[in-house]
Formats: sequence, C-alpha cells, structure tokens
Amino acid sequence: MREIVAVALGGAAGSVARYLVGGWVQQRASAGMGWIALFPAGTLAVNGLGCLAVGFLATLLGERLAVDPAVRTCALIGLLGGFTTFSTFGYETIELARGGNFALAAANVAVSVALGLAGVWLGAAAARAL
Repeated sequence: MREIVAVALGGAAGSVARYLVGGWVQQRASAGMGWIALFPAGTLAVNGLGCLAVGFLATLLGERLAVDPAVRTCALIGLLGGFTTFSTFGYETIELARGGNFALAAANVAVSVALGLAGVWLGAAAARAL
C-alpha cells in the first residue's frame, strides 16, 4: 500500500509539472511563425527533460544513494511516469501525419528518440560523476 501511495503522490505532481512545463514551452513555440507553430515542442521538451531526469535519478537512487524503495518508486514511477508524455508523443505524431505534415511527423520521431536516448545517457553520466 505504501508504494501505491508513493506512485499516486508522485504521479499527481508529475502530471501537474507536465501540464505546466509542456504548456509553457508550447505557448512560446506557437508564438513563432510557420512550421514551428505546428511542431509539438512542449511534448518534446517534457520528454527530453523526463529522459534526462530518469537517467539521473535511476542512477543516483539505484547506485549512489541508499534510499527507501518507496522514495525510488515515488520518483521514478510516480513523478517521472506522470511527467513524461510518450503516449502524447505518439498521438501528436500521428496527428501531424494525418494532417499531411509527414516531414514534421518524421522529425518529431527522430528528434524525440535521439533526445531521449541522449538524455538518459547524460543523466546517468551526471549521477555517476557525483
């Protein structure tokens, strides 16, 4: 039961953070002209930050610090699970393609995957450097 509460609390905080960060980034991107206004920059930013954070926290909490398992569960499954938006990524990519924006859909896939992998690697390296 303790882990479920940890996931719920972390998930609530992560979902609110996703909403605020993603919306803030998307609002600024949408103020641009042309194709950048169509690009799901808010989701891209959240996924990149979430991947960086999961690499860092998983390594820090799993290799560097002795923490209660509920703390790790809260942070990794709850907070970051609520924060990252890969399901939204899939939906927005399909919607770009449905709208005929195939190049933007392909760019979203390529940049999201590259940024996510780089973020996990950099986050893990940062935690190991502590």
